[in-house]
Amino acid sequence: MSSTRSFDNLNFCFPVRELSNDRLKLTPFVPSVHASEFFKIASQYPEMFSHVSKGPWSSEQEYMDDFVEGLVHADPGMVLFAIIDKTQPATSYDSEGTLAGSITYMNSNTGHLSTEIGWVLVLTPFQRTHVTSNAVGLLLQYALDVPEQGGLGLRRVQWQTSTVNVPSQRAADRMGFQKEGVIRWAQRFQHGTKRGKVGNGKELPKGRGNEDDLARDTVLYSLCWDDWENGGREKVQAIMDRRA
Repeated sequence: MSSTRSFDNLNFCFPVRELSNDRLKLTPFVPSVHASEFFKIASQYPEMFSHVSKGPWSSEQEYMDDFVEGLVHADPGMVLFAIIDKTQPATSYDSEGTLAGSITYMNSNTGHLSTEIGWVLVLTPFQRTHVTSNAVGLLLQYALDVPEQGGLGLRRVQWQTSTVNVPSQRAADRMGFQKEGVIRWAQRFQHGTKRGKVGNGKELPKGRGNEDDLARDTVLYSLCWDDWENGGREKVQAIMDRRA
């Protein structure tokens, strides 16, 4: 599941490793290696960012300043992985395959032994393939397996998504997450109309933000250690092993 290489220089509250199987690799995102390629492809598909608070960005530097440095690297509860599709040809930036997107652990807490899988930004050409299920599966295995199995031994992994992001909800259901409820008015998309965001469909009255703001209602899911030990691990592995 994971290599023995560690990345002690990252500002993340849990140990970080490369995670891989025969089809996919998650490696810590290195801006000098991955940022240019990610931005070059993602900028062609602004709809990738319609359900999240940040993006699309007008330049690689803006992407770095706003997301990679401004959000991820500033938060010890967050780490960004580059997703490498090993079924695709080797590239100049990775000898094992092709960049297929990025994904994070976020809202991680060492005291509560918990984390969240979020910012699942699979590049559009790689969507509806093995990429999302294997990326999420690798993160679940590392988070919920006990240390003797090579994991962190966490107790809870969250997943949050917009109430109108049906593909993301289906992904959570497929991977065994349990729906816990809806968090109303959870996020503000500032100037969301201009930025191509998809809101919750509810009107904001005057005085509660900008005229073109939108809002997101969020569905909260979790997959906990007891779900994992009672069939969750096997379910995820079966999905990862599936071949078209």
